[in-house]
Amino acid sequence: LLPGGLGEGVASAKRLRLLEMLPELLGEGRRAIVFSQFTSMLDLIAADLAAAGIHHEQLRGTTRDRAGPVRRFQEGQVPLILISLKAGGTGLNLTGADMVIHFDPWWNPAVENQATDRAYRIGQRRTVYSIKLITQDSIEERVLALQRKKQKLYDATLEDSDDASDVHNLTWEDVQELLSL
Repeated sequence: LLPGGLGEGVASAKRLRLLEMLPELLGEGRRAIVFSQFTSMLDLIAADLAAAGIHHEQLRGTTRDRAGPVRRFQEGQVPLILISLKAGGTGLNLTGADMVIHFDPWWNPAVENQATDRAYRIGQRRTVYSIKLITQDSIEERVLALQRKKQKLYDATLEDSDDASDVHNLTWEDVQELLSL
């Protein structure tokens, strides 16, 4: 358990780590976006934040009034917004953020990059930092390795690079791994 009861009842080491990080980051004046691919995880994180007294907004696919939470975050009324990875798609600009936290990895690095890019828009005046929380010795490490392979394949097929020869060295098992998960 963390000092002051912060994290009391939290059964997840990763959620506990997030609860350790956020007060420090927000105390420094940072404004953060936390992305998760699972809305059920956002529910758990939101409950943790409420118990810790950390004000936040949420944006998910089911959010009817998307403008409200975004406006409150952008205007600095709340320092933190939780967003489901899929809801953080087209047309969303969050230049109020200078910290992006990916709570869980997604197999497609382009989706994560697009989400992170929500903070890198015209009008951004601050340096934006991005963090991926990965649990050691878990499937998340395999997902991260898969992301790297997919990115390398993408880079090699679309760019003239030294890595282009790696495309010719792909095995059938590599292709199957890239297409499955």
